[in-house]
Amino acid sequence: MWTRHHKNRKFGRLILPVVTAAFIGYFGYHSIHGDYGLKAGERFDVLRAERSKELAALVHDRKKLETQVKLLSDGSLERDMIDEKARYQLNMSRADEIVIFNR
Repeated sequence: MWTRHHKNRKFGRLILPVVTAAFIGYFGYHSIHGDYGLKAGERFDVLRAERSKELAALVHDRKKLETQVKLLSDGSLERDMIDEKARYQLNMSRADEIVIFNR
């Protein structure tokens, strides 16, 4: 019967803990600082809030434009609205009108 005798190595028992610590460190770092980590999530939340505000402003502007288009459409064509738009586009006024410029 053959037996093998191995020399006791001091570094052999440290290999597994070092590799484990390296894996935990790598994945721990990327879970916080990576593309899908905690800090990226915070940046996404800030960006989402900014875009929500921008969307609300654009929706408001669109509703104003839709109201103006509705007033100019064929079914409800108002004479005052046409007159106002024509004067604004041509930059003209009558002699008896007072013009107030908005900045």
